[in-house]
Amino acid sequence: MKNSITIALLFVVSLNYSCAQNPENKVITPKEPVFSTELFVDELQIPWGFTFLPDKSILITEKEGKLIHFRNGKKTIISNVPEVYNRGQGGLLDIEIHPNYQENGFIYLSYASTEGNEKGGHTAIMRAKLKNNALIEKELLYKAVPNTTKGQHFGSRIVFDNDGYLYFSIGERGDRDINPQDLKRDGGKIYRLHDDGRIPKDNPFVDVNGAKTAIYSYGHRNPQGLIKHPLTGEIWDNEHGPRGGDEINIIKKGGNYGWPLVTYGINYGGTPITDKTEMKGMEQPIHFWVPSIAPSGMTYVTGNNYKNWKGSLLVGSLAFQYLERLVLDDNKVIAREKLMDGLGRVRAVKEGPDGIIYVAVEGKGIYKLIPKM
Repeated sequence: MKNSITIALLFVVSLNYSCAQNPENKVITPKEPVFSTELFVDELQIPWGFTFLPDKSILITEKEGKLIHFRNGKKTIISNVPEVYNRGQGGLLDIEIHPNYQENGFIYLSYASTEGNEKGGHTAIMRAKLKNNALIEKELLYKAVPNTTKGQHFGSRIVFDNDGYLYFSIGERGDRDINPQDLKRDGGKIYRLHDDGRIPKDNPFVDVNGAKTAIYSYGHRNPQGLIKHPLTGEIWDNEHGPRGGDEINIIKKGGNYGWPLVTYGINYGGTPITDKTEMKGMEQPIHFWVPSIAPSGMTYVTGNNYKNWKGSLLVGSLAFQYLERLVLDDNKVIAREKLMDGLGRVRAVKEGPDGIIYVAVEGKGIYKLIPKM
């Protein structure tokens, strides 16, 4: 019973689960659960990210700086991991493998790094290879500057698109009035690189004097979900708002996503940030949450293992400790479902190569959602 808990998929909707922009969203109430949970990898503290290797083993990042290889029921600690700035929301963050991993063996990590002349840290992207339970051939591909001792908003997720470009997100590091709207500064951006760290010649700001040429979009707050849509190939993110205003966005080349000039949220103390929720030339989210759920990992369901889930988004909630299913129709959220309520802070979620959903929960580990047949 400890490792296998049948979860009712929907609970009574409270004000904490309201969504201001889509009051017509229906709430799905299934007649019976469609899955049970099994604790697949236990005794993890903050499993920030994970990815599957071709042999179906799992590489897992622990925020404190550990990289774990889980294979055949055994956890192995990987050595020679980059030193991380483990402060606030910073640490060892996301992990992804190259689309051609079987040919080149490249693994990509995002983490908070102290490299630089200033005190504190900022988000960095590294690639490496795995050999004999150690990282080798480590290459720093990108390091945001300047460092700061602030503990907020490092981002950061990693994803590849259909053309092999590497995308990653960096939060605005708590400097909302400086970083997100300034193309000359790192932070509050989504970036695009070649897989070896080179700047693509067609990046949107390569000809802008002084701009950070790796930037692909800007005006973000703290994107902690980043996926490639499996049907369209588009890059989607979710990001933390302040008090209200968490968002899901479809990322457009050169797009300005508005933070902090437009937002559906308010300051944590209850005062307004701005009276604007939209402005000309700024992209609108396809969905936002009020109040904030503090979204983290996100995945798109492609398989038929779970009744009526195909084509849905799954998003983890850190604040309310559940997994949310969002039903989409033409990029519009038309229904919502609350899953795994109260199990813990959901940090990451992925559809595995076996079509099973895997969910990383802080203080617990990684759960498998076992379909009810």
